[in-house]
Amino acid sequence: MTDKDFEENEVPGEEGSAAEAAGPAPQEGTDAENGEELTVDDILGTQQNADAAAEDAKIADLESALLNDLKRLQAEYANYRRRTEEQREREIERAKGEVAKGLLPVLDDLDRAAKHGDLEEGTPFAQIAEKLRSVAERIGVSAYGEAGEVFDPQQHEAIFQAPTPGVEVPTVLEVVEVGYRLGSVELRPAKVVVAVPAE
Repeated sequence: MTDKDFEENEVPGEEGSAAEAAGPAPQEGTDAENGEELTVDDILGTQQNADAAAEDAKIADLESALLNDLKRLQAEYANYRRRTEEQREREIERAKGEVAKGLLPVLDDLDRAAKHGDLEEGTPFAQIAEKLRSVAERIGVSAYGEAGEVFDPQQHEAIFQAPTPGVEVPTVLEVVEVGYRLGSVELRPAKVVVAVPAE
């Protein structure tokens, strides 16, 4: 058999059909799913998108942290203002209390003068007494303690106890010295004689 015969006996198209069946070899830098060719710009763009997403996440975390810091500072400032206001109110009350305590002996003298008839209406002394009492009222000083009240050891200071028939509960029999308050603060308890039940 000659070479010519051998060439004639070869199955025509066998090589071509195997190559065709395998299809074209995939080219470097192509997308395997849709066969589109990827460029350097596509690869860089994907990386940039990932970097941008990471940067956005960092910014969101920073914004959240700053917002929390701002809320904390606002709460601290509100607490500071409240404490400062409370302290200011206490200082005002303390200052008023000092003034009021200085007025108490004068108010006691005015009460004694009124009991002895020395504060006749229309006299200069009565007018001065009225002005002093109005000043005391204006700063919030109020007197308490009257005969007939139920004895309260939180408000009254008993200087004497008098057993009295017919009395069922301790009662103020006589007020020796009037008590004074400044708002809700007690400046001085009322000194009283207490009627107690007789045994």
